Amino acid sequence: MNTSTSQTETSQPDLQEFETAHRSQTGVTRFVFAFSIFLAVAHIYINTIGTLPELWVSAFHFSGFGILCALLIPAHPSLLNSKTALLIDTLLIIALAGITLYVVFFEDALYARGVTFNTGDWIASSVAILLALELIRRTSGWFIPTLILVALTYVVLWGQWIGGTFSFPGLSLETLLYRSYFSTDGMFGSISRISWSFVFMFILFGAFLVKSGAGDFIIDLSRSLASKMIGGPGFVAVLGSGLMGSVSGSSVANTVSTGVITIPLMRKAGFPARFSAGIEAAASTGGQLMPPVMGAGAFIMASYTQVSYVTIISVAAIPALLYFLSVGFFVRVEAKRSKVIAVEDDGPTVKDVFKSGWHHIVPLAVLVTLLVQGFTPTYAAGISILAVIFSSWLSKAHRMSFTDILDAMAQGAKNMSTTAVLLVGIGLVVNVISTTGVGNTFSLMITGWADGSLIFTIVLIALASLILGMGLPVTASYIVLGTLSAPALYNLIAESQLIEIMASGALPETAKAVFMLVDPASLSKLASGMSPDEAALLLSQVPSDFKGMLLDQSLGAETIAMILVTAHMIIFWLSQDSNVTPPVCLTAFAAAAIAKTPPMRTGLTAWKLAKGLYLIPLLMAYTPLIGGSFEEMVRLTIFGIIGLYAFVAVMEGYLEDELNLVSRGLLLIATIALLWPGIELIWQMAGAVLFFAFFMKGFKSYAKAST
Repeated sequence: MNTSTSQTETSQPDLQEFETAHRSQTGVTRFVFAFSIFLAVAHIYINTIGTLPELWVSAFHFSGFGILCALLIPAHPSLLNSKTALLIDTLLIIALAGITLYVVFFEDALYARGVTFNTGDWIASSVAILLALELIRRTSGWFIPTLILVALTYVVLWGQWIGGTFSFPGLSLETLLYRSYFSTDGMFGSISRISWSFVFMFILFGAFLVKSGAGDFIIDLSRSLASKMIGGPGFVAVLGSGLMGSVSGSSVANTVSTGVITIPLMRKAGFPARFSAGIEAAASTGGQLMPPVMGAGAFIMASYTQVSYVTIISVAAIPALLYFLSVGFFVRVEAKRSKVIAVEDDGPTVKDVFKSGWHHIVPLAVLVTLLVQGFTPTYAAGISILAVIFSSWLSKAHRMSFTDILDAMAQGAKNMSTTAVLLVGIGLVVNVISTTGVGNTFSLMITGWADGSLIFTIVLIALASLILGMGLPVTASYIVLGTLSAPALYNLIAESQLIEIMASGALPETAKAVFMLVDPASLSKLASGMSPDEAALLLSQVPSDFKGMLLDQSLGAETIAMILVTAHMIIFWLSQDSNVTPPVCLTAFAAAAIAKTPPMRTGLTAWKLAKGLYLIPLLMAYTPLIGGSFEEMVRLTIFGIIGLYAFVAVMEGYLEDELNLVSRGLLLIATIALLWPGIELIWQMAGAVLFFAFFMKGFKSYAKAST
């Protein structure tokens, strides 16, 4: 492990631009440590036995982590150790405490006046929004505060000046401030509730795991399992980033923590530098897709869809597996082409890793067991944190002391600080979207532009996510994009399934009553079946007010829920592409800093290697990859794996050995047969046979050339 330590030390200076500069004065550091522990304990209490009103808790959550941000991050990096700036920030801290106390002590008085603002209400609500804007600016830059200001001014000012679809008559400033500050629809609404419950508890759980030594266990396990394979260091990056990402929830942090070990290992083995950085970036991005944390996406998705968290992470597992396999296929292809050598790895064996670190599996087993048994995610996370502490005492090397427990709580709170203020601020944008109906308008616009085409709708959402991702973190991008475009995507997927049922003549009798009102002559065709085009034309005649009822009667509640999850999962996956897609791809840039490669060219490489971010959402949209039966899932998984490998081979022109143009063309046909939705089993099997024929041919020719 000494090698990896030196690698980490030499790489750290290159990563400073990806880390936020924090104040280092002794007095501030001590107070931050103590206050972070207080926040952690308070949130544990709130999420377990506390019964406080949600509005109060959300206000406390924002103020507490806002205070932490104000202490850690000055208004400008040049003021890092300025005493004057610290004094100004002290006033900001007092204001943050004041807005929480105002909600607690003066909320009832507001309702006693018939929700008519007095001077104090005007000041408190205005200051709360301004504080959110300033804190988000410090932690995330200018883009999100600008977005919030545009949204808020649209409601009270310029929305009434524009014509057309997005014209809005406007609300009074008093109404806007009330909905933003005092109601559970604005900055202290559902997004804030997700932040102080699910997100915080799992970030705290991750901090305890890291403090207990689980991060080292994951890296050592990945090295012991994958380092001896062809292209072993590349597979270490894929496996390590996937396992680390399952608890870290941050792609950049994932890249930095694992990349300082895996990228030098890949370079030593003979992988090209830019490819090494690209693999680490692509794999670390996939960490956001890996249950149970999924970068907070699973919690937000559960809130939006009203589908249980356990169901969300269950259906997310196979798509995540397919993504990591797709990245792994690139590793094998490049390892063969670059003739990567075996690296003498001084890491421990699998037996040694499990002998010294088996106890790290206990907390994850406890977490999964509690979730499957039906306990709430917050309760499961709380008990799992205790399991981390107790299981660490089974180890001689990483026994958590009282000091370690305090350190873990403090680190968890500090890790949460920027996420907390960001999610609270995004709640203001979500409030505007729901209040004005912009979400429905945007969905209708997407539907109109796509002209009923599901594939074009997905392309539009992908472009929108890339643009939003240039300024928004992944979680915030998903929240905004999901609010705006999920209804349109849901409707198209649901209607496509309904058209298949209508075309097959299997429409339930209760649903046929709707068509009796639209076109009584169509009942005979519905009974015998019709072409998909005829079914689509008939469905287009159904008034929009009746379509919801028609979908419920035709598809059933469980299928409807899975379609809704599918729509959100597609958007969540597409929201990740900004991590690896130029011009703004911080994950790729962080990997480039470690590998010392050109950032933009590294971003292009990472974008190529992360093609699963686009292919797998298409499989979600057109196949029952989410919510399908056991037989469907087995078939989709098996042929999906082979199809993704074939796709990588076609892209790279290499499958165990070089492919000529004719071979690539035939393999492309095999890829289409393997991945095309709704294709007959016989054609998929033919595609698989063709793939394995080329695989064996390349394997033999490579072996012959190597002897």
